[in-house]
Amino acid sequence: MTATKPKETAAFICSRDTLDGAYPPLILAINAARAGMETKVFYTFMGINLACKGGIEKARFIPPGVMGAVPGMSAIATGMMKKKIDKAQIPSLAELMEMAQLEGVELVVCRMTIDMMELKEDQLVEGAIVWNAEEFIKFAKDCKICLFI
Repeated sequence: MTATKPKETAAFICSRDTLDGAYPPLILAINAARAGMETKVFYTFMGINLACKGGIEKARFIPPGVMGAVPGMSAIATGMMKKKIDKAQIPSLAELMEMAQLEGVELVVCRMTIDMMELKEDQLVEGAIVWNAEEFIKFAKDCKICLFI
C-alpha cells in the first residue's frame, strides 16, 4: 500500500492595493492552484482594500519616484497601464479574483487589519475568510512557496 503524499501548499501575501500589488499574487495563486497546490492569498494593510466589495475596481497604478507625486499622474498612468493590460489580453483584476476562487484559491484577510481599518466582515468579497497572524503562520510555516508581494 502506498501512502498518499500531502498536498503541497502556497501562500502569497498582498499588502498593496495598486495594480502592481494586486496582479502578481492573483496570477501566482491561480497557477499554484492549477499545479495542484492548496493556495491562499493573504490580504493585509492596504492590500485589504482589494478583498473588500468594490475594492478591486479601485486599484490604480502609481508611477515610481517623483512622477507618482505629480497631481493627476496616477490617473494617467492607470489608464495607460490598463490599455497595456487589455492589449496583452490579460484578464481584469475582477476576472482574476473570480478565476482564483473558481480554481480553489482561498482569499484570506488579516484580522488585525480589519480591526485597524474598522471594517466589518460583511464588507469583504464573498468567500473571503478572516485569519489572525497566528493562523496564517501555522499555514505558511510549511508552505512550499510563501511570497510577500
